[in-house]
Amino acid sequence: MAVVEVNNLVKSYGPLEAVKGITFSINRGEIFGLIGPNGAGKTTTLRVLSTLLKISSGSIKIMDYDLEKEPDEVRKIISYLPEDAGAYKNLSGRRYLEFIANFFQEKNTQQMISRGMEIANLGERIDDKVDTYSKGMMRKLLVGRALMTEPKLAILDEPTSGLDVNNAQEIRRLVKSTARAGTTVLLSSHNMLEVEFMCDRIALISNGIIVEEGTPRDLMEKYNAKNIEEVFTKVVR
Repeated sequence: MAVVEVNNLVKSYGPLEAVKGITFSINRGEIFGLIGPNGAGKTTTLRVLSTLLKISSGSIKIMDYDLEKEPDEVRKIISYLPEDAGAYKNLSGRRYLEFIANFFQEKNTQQMISRGMEIANLGERIDDKVDTYSKGMMRKLLVGRALMTEPKLAILDEPTSGLDVNNAQEIRRLVKSTARAGTTVLLSSHNMLEVEFMCDRIALISNGIIVEEGTPRDLMEKYNAKNIEEVFTKVVR
């Protein structure tokens, strides 16, 4: 079952077309990678899917909701973690998660907060103010915030940005287990090792157009490449 169906999506800023008619779908429980060089259109695509930007033309369905006509329903079932996300620095990590959980009053907020704390795994530092956190600690808190709601679709832009090797591996394992539990993940990352390890399928976008799509294994075989970084280099020139 397709959780996400993107058909001929175009996003323009005046005369500039940032996304030029892309089409792809994402299945339930799949980790789908959207990768490409800076300025390729991937962040614009993520922002459109997260309802922050309006579609210029084309259509998007998420869990059968029309994103353009039913954005409020879409917002209830997605979670978006931007690359440059931040948190309220005067709150403790715990209070920040409580603040976010209160927007989901129809759910068990205490259970949600506990889940967020478990994901963030900050120990006693969860009760310290956010402005005392390192970049890595901040990122772990934000990943906890993004996944604690058990979204149908999690849109993650550079989820391990700023994390050391051990913490990055922990987050990758967590995202994979979240997908196995039924959450569909749309992932963007400049870390090709991360993309290769985590993603069931990937799409390479360049200059607003999807230029290649497939499983990491199939793409490596097609381009006689040792890894996805080599595929990326060969395809996006």
